[in-house]
Amino acid sequence: MRQWIANGNFDVLHLHEPAIPSISLLACWAAEGPMVGTFHAAAKRQKVTFAVAPILEPVIEKLTARIAVSEAARETLTEHLETDAIVVPNGIYADLYRDGVIDQRWTGNTLGFIGRFEEKRKGLDVLVAALPSIIAKFPDLKVFVAGPGDAQEVLKEIDPYLHARFEFLGRISESEKANFLASVGLYIAPNTGGESFGIILAEALAGGASVVASDIPAFDSLLGHGAYGTLFASEDSQDLAKKVIALLGDEEGRRVIAQRGKKYAQEFDWDFVAEKIYDVYEMAMVGGSRVTLSSENRAWNKFLGRQS
Repeated sequence: MRQWIANGNFDVLHLHEPAIPSISLLACWAAEGPMVGTFHAAAKRQKVTFAVAPILEPVIEKLTARIAVSEAARETLTEHLETDAIVVPNGIYADLYRDGVIDQRWTGNTLGFIGRFEEKRKGLDVLVAALPSIIAKFPDLKVFVAGPGDAQEVLKEIDPYLHARFEFLGRISESEKANFLASVGLYIAPNTGGESFGIILAEALAGGASVVASDIPAFDSLLGHGAYGTLFASEDSQDLAKKVIALLGDEEGRRVIAQRGKKYAQEFDWDFVAEKIYDVYEMAMVGGSRVTLSSENRAWNKFLGRQS
């Protein structure tokens, strides 16, 4: 690590998640000069934070600039390490999703879900619990689930009378994802937590989907507090059912919010996001110094367990 830094002649060092045990943390200990840290995590403060904060704070102070990928990530950084950051979102290639082709297999009164559906925090069980109420209003409802996982294991936990409503697509390509997002009646993101941004929501918006998402902080922020998608109370299947029923019965309302979201999603395109990151680099490089090895080795040695 030290040799890499010494020989790199870097103008700026950009480190992702330098506050967790990682190569980024080692690099931050070993280097000094223009350094930018990007923080992705969003989590409630825990007791372990009080134990590690004295070790991490000197590292974070070495950063010339800090980026948080969302307001939720910025608040986590502020709460845990009492420092602030510029919010620059994760980037997507919006053009990949902009020109999706409508596939009739997925149109109509349909709900789309993309993700690791076996993970509890992805919230598929919340959607499942909402289905009986939705089906009572829309008897032809279908649910399409894309992503990795064992569909048969998941179906064992779902009432058999709902099995015919589901079609598990497995992993899909980026072009298939674009077509999927352009086609489904509603895109559902019922995640229950553990998200700091929600890149699939940005992709869904870019693809022209009308999005219904749980109101966890990251999703609430990304959707402009409901301006670019519909929010429901997290883990509340009846509220989800209510919002889905209202939207499936309002085709024009779905179209309007989807168009608004598609335009807004351009703010997450890499062309736009990269400019923001470059602005942070320029700010970090004010003064003209380059990245060098840290002249203070005591903290580095302490971190590695060496005697000074």
